[in-house]
Amino acid sequence: MTLIAPSSSTARRVRAALDDLQARFAAGLDHLSSRHGDGTPMAPAAWLRDNGLHGGGRRLEATGTALLNRASLNVSAIHYDDLPDKRLSSATALSCIVHPAHPRAPSMHLHVSWTELRSGAGGWRVMGDLNPSIPVEADRARFLDGFARGLAGAPEGTLERALAQGDRYFAIPALGRHRGVAHAYLEQWTSGDTARDEALAVQFTETVIDTYLAVVDGALTGAPPPTGAERAAQLAYHTVYLLQVLTLDRGTSSGLLVHSQNDVGILGSLPNRVDRALLTSWLPRMDPPQDRLLQSIVDALPEASPSVLTTEVRAALAEVVRAHYQAHPEALALQARGDVLPPTVANHASERDER
Repeated sequence: MTLIAPSSSTARRVRAALDDLQARFAAGLDHLSSRHGDGTPMAPAAWLRDNGLHGGGRRLEATGTALLNRASLNVSAIHYDDLPDKRLSSATALSCIVHPAHPRAPSMHLHVSWTELRSGAGGWRVMGDLNPSIPVEADRARFLDGFARGLAGAPEGTLERALAQGDRYFAIPALGRHRGVAHAYLEQWTSGDTARDEALAVQFTETVIDTYLAVVDGALTGAPPPTGAERAAQLAYHTVYLLQVLTLDRGTSSGLLVHSQNDVGILGSLPNRVDRALLTSWLPRMDPPQDRLLQSIVDALPEASPSVLTTEVRAALAEVVRAHYQAHPEALALQARGDVLPPTVANHASERDER
């Protein structure tokens, strides 16, 4: 079935802007692949929500290339035009996760989305974080400067709020650390000026994309082959990343709970290989019932060292996370959050669902 676009003119305009941003990022990664890798370009993959009736998405992705361990740039546009009892009218998003192959090049995560409710209210979510296996202070400073330039022109205090919420959201209490080294996060962000907010969201995204591409280019220019110690540091960090995404990331769990039609795409955020034994060693640090979730995650991973996250493994992990929160809805309160708690799952529900 053909994908049906939302009726909202704002949602359609945002989709076009996010398509352009996706293309910008993909072109930059393809350039780096030609410059530092084997020239393998990003490949397209599409998915549909309810056979396209309620929208869908298009990813540009790469796995196991000379440049990229794993990368996924996903644009999605979901709507409920034919279901007026849903709180949500439309949700349009760009989610980008890049894990370079070389340990000296940092991973990154970027998300920008527009949510429009049936009431007519709307708001933006913008997130960005730099995730190095081997931290470099100059890269962190460059990313923080990118956040500042990306939010230039926003109301006073917006940058400070974004940095504070990012630090809160990407904390991993069980390990006493954060997922990355530079974080920004705004939830349900709106100044009341629709055009201004959209321009700022695009500006933020462009700036973070361009900053990241420059950081990776600098990290790989003249870089020698990775050492064994560097590869070990990368594997350990990728394992931390998986722990945060699957046990704390509210966006990931919400996506899996809302529907099961893009499980592998949602878990495109995960790197290709993790250390199963290291994950197991963290079990005593997890509070219940998240200790059971982590045990189920470990059980779903191949016993080989390292564990390779094939498409089948990603699908199994998605089902593990979904089943856990369906059985333990109270555990959703233990997930990461900023100052504003988004009612993502409830927005996809209807009054009839709750009766």
